[in-house]
This record gives sequence, structure tokens and C-alpha cells, in this order.
Amino acid sequence: MYHFIYTKIYQLHTKPAPATGIGLFRLFYGMVLFQEICFLLYFNHLIFDPTPYIDVEFPLIPFFLCLWAIAALFIIAGYQCQYALIVSYIFWIVFVQFTPMQRDFDGGFDAFMTGAGFFLLFMPTDKAFAIDQLRLKLSTPFRHYSQHQKPTVSILSYHLPILICLGFLYFDSAIHKLFAEHWRNGLGAWLPSTQPYYVSAINMSWLLNQEVLQKMIGYTIIIFQFSFLFLFSNRHLRPIYLFIGIGLHLGITISLNIYPFGLSMLIFYILLVPFSWWRCLAKTLRPTQPLLLVYYDKDCPLCNRTALTVNHFDIFKCIEFKDAQTFSNKQPALSSIPLNTLLTDLYAVDENGKVYSGINTYIRILIKMRYPFLFGWLMSIPGIYHLTKTIYRNIADNRQRTPCNQDCIIPNTTQCKLPTFYDRLFETDNPRLRKNLKTLSKALFIICILQINSSLHYGLLYRLNVDTRNNPMTLTLTQASNSILLLSHSFIGITPHALYLHDHFEGYDSLLAITYTNNEGDEAWLPFINQEGRILAPHWGRVHSMWANIAVTPNIDVIRLNKLIMKITAYWSHRLELNLDDTVFTIKIKTNSAPSFWVYDLLNQNLSGEWSNLGTVHWKHQQFHSNLSQMLLNHASLKSSYWPTVTPE
Repeated sequence: MYHFIYTKIYQLHTKPAPATGIGLFRLFYGMVLFQEICFLLYFNHLIFDPTPYIDVEFPLIPFFLCLWAIAALFIIAGYQCQYALIVSYIFWIVFVQFTPMQRDFDGGFDAFMTGAGFFLLFMPTDKAFAIDQLRLKLSTPFRHYSQHQKPTVSILSYHLPILICLGFLYFDSAIHKLFAEHWRNGLGAWLPSTQPYYVSAINMSWLLNQEVLQKMIGYTIIIFQFSFLFLFSNRHLRPIYLFIGIGLHLGITISLNIYPFGLSMLIFYILLVPFSWWRCLAKTLRPTQPLLLVYYDKDCPLCNRTALTVNHFDIFKCIEFKDAQTFSNKQPALSSIPLNTLLTDLYAVDENGKVYSGINTYIRILIKMRYPFLFGWLMSIPGIYHLTKTIYRNIADNRQRTPCNQDCIIPNTTQCKLPTFYDRLFETDNPRLRKNLKTLSKALFIICILQINSSLHYGLLYRLNVDTRNNPMTLTLTQASNSILLLSHSFIGITPHALYLHDHFEGYDSLLAITYTNNEGDEAWLPFINQEGRILAPHWGRVHSMWANIAVTPNIDVIRLNKLIMKITAYWSHRLELNLDDTVFTIKIKTNSAPSFWVYDLLNQNLSGEWSNLGTVHWKHQQFHSNLSQMLLNHASLKSSYWPTVTPE
């Protein structure tokens, strides 16, 4: 197996590929990460305080979240990529392992994002759409941007993350699905979408009521996940897997309220896009002729750096720079302007032959580049225009014109750029490269063993109810397997992917919500769960997981339920400016159905149920009191006698 892995790795490494997909993958990973950090900042008291706003155990959490957000912004911009990715990876491990974020607020994608962050450490993330690439150009003696070759990377950097983060995940998940009755019935995608706690604000019942279509989707997902690991690299089948995967995770993002999980999976499909599609897309989006010709002083270091910088951000290639000394006499629109005058400013000519100079050239550059056009319009506003014009004139009139060789280099740019792990592993001499590839093969072999351990332990032995406690040897192996899984889960993100199976929904027959008595004595719904039983935005993602997967389950743990109700009531009392000691919170309950067989219009049936009072909770002197323990016991004993059941049609 090791020899096979080494041979494949060596073959893939020798094939060059454009860096476009890697750059976009890094950019969108940073965006998903940044939105999740903003979510953690917004709910930091609910997630991290033992008692929200009352017992604040981690006062520096917002500070460290802000540091993490800065690292995420660096990842998006591609600035100091290696440093930013290392910092982000450490933050993922620290926050997941040492805060309540994982214990009570598991977002369902923490392990996945940790694994993605781990592989990003070894990917050529600074080759495209990255400020680091611009800094590299500016740190060398000036060459016209047309002389710079487009960076290429090894195709291996595309295949490895897809293989491990998607292929292994799908195969492991498919094994678990075979043990779930509703998945075997083709209803794996349908059932979660009929549960009020799980659906988004969009009512998809028109689609859920198509039984044949839903079963086709369910069985397609199983086939897709079992086969993805082995067939995704086939260039003829890749578009099929690309569109099915995008449809699957886009559907999760839109229809369910676990959008971070859907988005985090979607970004991996950027790596699956065929390279010819990127070239075709670039050809479609870029104009056949430049929209603006800009004439610059080739002997001015500042002008040369400006040309390189604008070209770097001009992703649609709408701007073309020409040196005024050589090309100005070939432009009829500039023929009447003396060369000495041309060299005092930055002149530009658009496709209609109109001439711009000075700050107006920069405004036209921003507008013609398309995506930053708002900044161009903003600079045109009176007041802002005159301010920017004054700043421009101060810089332009005081610049020094010298032959552009070493003077065009920005000092210390090379020294402050940390060589990426990718550079050290793959962009080296041949003998060392072979040694590195052998080391990588061994690492990949170990990762395969770790994934097999997880899939065998929890995908087969656990699901088959194999008892390993009676035999000392099997007990020791089980304990060792658990320890290995703990390490692989923490640092690489390898974990059992048993999501939304029968052990999650079987017996999920009750929904809980919370109301309170307002100052007028009227009962009002806490803005957390509405009258239909939907979890309201922005309580999606990990807050949804806290309530729907931990607090309210088929077998409710009263201690944990009370703990999480305590957190919700304390948090929203502060946000709504309620007096805790004078407010009584009522816990509402209504029936819910989660069958493993087809039921027409089940979503609307679950949304339209009637609520009844289960019990109350209240606060006295910042102490939480609840009578839910006895109420839940009474409810459990009476439930079977009056709770309606749903039968297959």
C-alpha cells in the first residue's frame, strides 16, 4: 500500500496545474472562518459564559476572537499566509478543546474546519489572489508585469485535500448510513428537512412532498458518497461529482439551518473544478481589448510599483500599462501633449479616446476594474475628490525619477516573507524532493490507517453491537483505538461522520420552546423558537446544535436541559432588559413526528401542532430554579397514552 501511495504521489506531483483554484479555496475558507468568528463574537456570552452576563469566566475571549478574526482577514487577503494559517489552526484547536464551544455548542463542522486548516498549512496558498505574491514581485528588481510567468503548482495540492477531507468523510458517512432505516428507505435527505428545529426560514414542503424525487435524492447521496473516493479523479466523471456535490451542499445551506456546515463543504468543490473551466471563465469575463490604457514613467520607481500593484488586483485584465517614453507617440489622443508633461502625471486613454490625468486616472482605473467601482465613484464626490487630489499632487510632485533597477525594490519584503511549508517540501532540489515525497507518502499512509480505525471502530463494530469488553485483548485494542481517535480528531479532524441517523431521530417526538410573562402580564415568546417550532435566526449553526442535538433529544437529560435553559433565559433576559427575579419563563411542549417511512406533508404537520405547558423556570437572587424534572417524568409516563402516532400511508 505504501509503494502504491508513493507512486501516485510522485505521478501527481510531476503534473503542473494553475494556482487559481488553490487561491480561491484559501480565500473562501477565510470567509467562512471569518463569518464563524463573527458568530462567536455575537454569541460569546451565551457560548462561553457559565452563566451569561452573570458569571463571566472568560473575559479575554472577545480579545482572542478578535485576534483570530485578524488572522482570518489575513487569510482572505493572502497576506503573510503561512503565519496566518498557523495562528488560525492553533486557535481552532484551542477553542474547540479548551472552551465550551465543543462540549455544548458543537457546530457540526469544527473537526472539518480543523482538518481543512491543517491541509492548508501545506498548500501553495500564496500563489494566486494573494498579497504575498505581489510582495514577492515588488521585492525583486523591476520587470514589466507581462514578463512575470503565471505561477503553477503541483496537481497533488488539489487532490490530497479532496481525497482526505471529502473522500474519506463521504465513505465513512456512507457506512453509517447503511445502518439507518430511513436512509435505507431513501429518506435520508427528506427526514431532517421535515423537522421544525432543523429547517431554515424557507418552506420547502413543495419539494419534500414529491416522494419519488426525495427517494431518488436519498439513494443518489448514498451512491455518490460510496463512490466519490474512488472516482472523483476521473476527468470524465469529475463534472458529474462536481455538480452533484454542489447541489447536495447548496441544498443543505439553503434548506437547513446548519449553513456553516454546508458552506464549509462547498468550498472544497472549488478544488474539483476542471482547470479548463477556469480558463474558459477567464476568457468570458475578460474584455478582448483593454478598457483603459495607462501611460507611466518607466524611470520612476513609484510608477513601476503602481503598475505592478494595479495589475495584481486587476483580475479581469481591463487595464494595460505602457511606458510613456516608448508608446505615447503612437497614441493619437496624446500626440499634442509634450513628453515632459506626460511624465509629470499618470495619463490614461479609455476605449472612446478620452484622456484622463492625475487623480482622474486612478478614479477611472478603479471604475474600469469593475469590482472596486464603488471606491472610484466615492473618490469622485466633491470634497473627497479635492482631498485625494491634494494628496496625489503632494506625492507625484515629490517623487524621485531614477533608473528603475534596485530602486524599485521595497526594502525588507523578502526577509519578512516566511517560506511556506509547500515551498520547503516541493520546490527544492530533486534528491531532497524525493525524500520529502517519501515522507509525505508515509504521512498519508498513517492518515489512511487513522481513518480506517475510525470507520471500523464506529462505522462497523459499534453499529454491529460487537461486545469487546469480555476479552482483555479486544478491550485493550478498543481503548487504544479510542485514544488514537481522540488525537486524530483533535489535530486532523478525523471523526465518525454519523450525522442525522436513526439514533438521532428515533423517538424525537417532542419539541420545546420558551415563553415569558412581559411587564403587561401577557405571555410573549422568547425570540429563540417561534410558534411553529423553528429556531429563529441568527441562532443557527452551533446554537441550533446546542438546542436541537444536546438539550432536546429523543432521551432528554434533565440536568443538561436545565443547564442550557438557564443559559438561554439568562442571555435573553439581559438582551431584552428583563428583570430576572420578576420574570417567570414557561417551557412549552408540542408533538413532533420523525418516522423512518414516507408521510405526506410532514413538515407542515410538525409546524402546525398545538403547544401545551410543560413546566416553569425562574430566577431568584441570580440563582436558577426549575421544576422540569418531575414534569418530564410525568410527561414520559403519560405520553404513550395520549400522544398521537403517525402510520405509513
